[in-house]
Amino acid sequence: MSMSSRRDFKQVQIGEHLIGEDCRPFVVAEMSGNHNGDLSRALAIVDAIADSGAQAVKLQTYRADTITIDVDEPAFRISDSHELWSGANLYGLYDKAHTPWEWHQPIFERARERGLVAFSSPFDASAVDLLVDLDAPAFKIASLEIGDLPLIRRVAQVGRPVILSTGAANVADIDRAVRMIRAEGNDQIVVLGCTSSYPASPAETNLRTIPAIRDVWRVVAGLSDHTAGIGVAVAAVALGAAMVEKHVTLARADGGVDADFSLEPAELRLLVDETQRAWQALGEVRFEPTQGESESLRLRRSLYVVKDVAAGELVTSENVRSIRPAGGLEPIMMDTVVGRVFRRDARKGTPLTWDIV
Repeated sequence: MSMSSRRDFKQVQIGEHLIGEDCRPFVVAEMSGNHNGDLSRALAIVDAIADSGAQAVKLQTYRADTITIDVDEPAFRISDSHELWSGANLYGLYDKAHTPWEWHQPIFERARERGLVAFSSPFDASAVDLLVDLDAPAFKIASLEIGDLPLIRRVAQVGRPVILSTGAANVADIDRAVRMIRAEGNDQIVVLGCTSSYPASPAETNLRTIPAIRDVWRVVAGLSDHTAGIGVAVAAVALGAAMVEKHVTLARADGGVDADFSLEPAELRLLVDETQRAWQALGEVRFEPTQGESESLRLRRSLYVVKDVAAGELVTSENVRSIRPAGGLEPIMMDTVVGRVFRRDARKGTPLTWDIV
C-alpha cells in the first residue's frame, strides 16, 4: 500500500529555477565580505560556487553610510562578548565588509556566464534601485531589516520574489513583513528560518520551525544557516526547507569578517550533493516494496524441500525448512504442512507448493 503524503505546496520561480518542496533544494551561496576587499577574489568565489553545483550567489548591497553612521560611541560597537567581532565599531566593520557598488555588475555578469542566479540583500532604497538596474531576479531582506517596513514595501513593489530572513525576529515581525509584501500585490515569498548569531549554535536553530513557517504563512520555507558544517542544512531539507543559504569563502584560513562560519568550496559541493540526496530520500508514505527491492523480494524466506523425498513420505521439520529464497509457501504455513504427505517425489531444493503435498 502506498499513501501519498504530499499536497500542492507553493512554489516560487527565481530565474529559470522553481523553488518549492517538490523541487530540488535551491542552494544559495552568500559571499558577504569574504571577498576581503579584492574583486578578483570575489570573481574567484563566483567560479567556485558555480563549480560546486549550487544554483545562486548572493551579495549584500550597502555602504557603511547607508547602514549606520560614523560614530564611535558604545551603542555603535559590537559587544565585547561577541565571539568574532568583539568591540568592533559598526561603521568600520561595515566599511570593511561591504561589496563596492561598482563591483556588482562584473560579479553579476560572471555569475550569469557561469549559469548562476545572482541576487542581493539591499539595505536602503538606493540599493534597491541599483539591483533593479542590474535586473536582479530576486531580493532578500536581511534578518535585521525585517522591521524596516518601508524598505520591504519598496522591494515588494519591484514585483520580483522576496526572500525574508527571520533571525532575531518574532511572530509579529514575520507576520507584518509578509503582510506588507502581499499588500503590494506580491505573493512570491520565501521565508527563511534563521538564527542571527555568528557562528550559530545548532541547539538554537530550532529546525522544527520550518514546517510551521510554511503552514502558517503559506509560503515557501527554507533556512539561512550560520552553523558550522552542513549537517544542520541537510536536516532542514528533511523538514521541508526548499532553499538553503550558507556563507562561502575560498579558504577559512584566509581570514575575513565571515570566514569562521563559511563553507569552503569542497564543503559547498558536499552541501549541494547531500541536500539533494536528503530531498530525494523524502519520497512518500509507502508500505509496499519499491522497484529497487525486486531482488530482495526474490530472496525472502519460503518453505523448501531440504532433503530428497519420495511420494508417500510425511512432511517433517527435517525435510522441509524455511530458507531463502522465495518461491515456496510462506513460512507461516509450516505448522499446516507438517504431517501431510508428499504427493510425488521431490528433490532437495524444490520449493514446497500445494501441488506436491
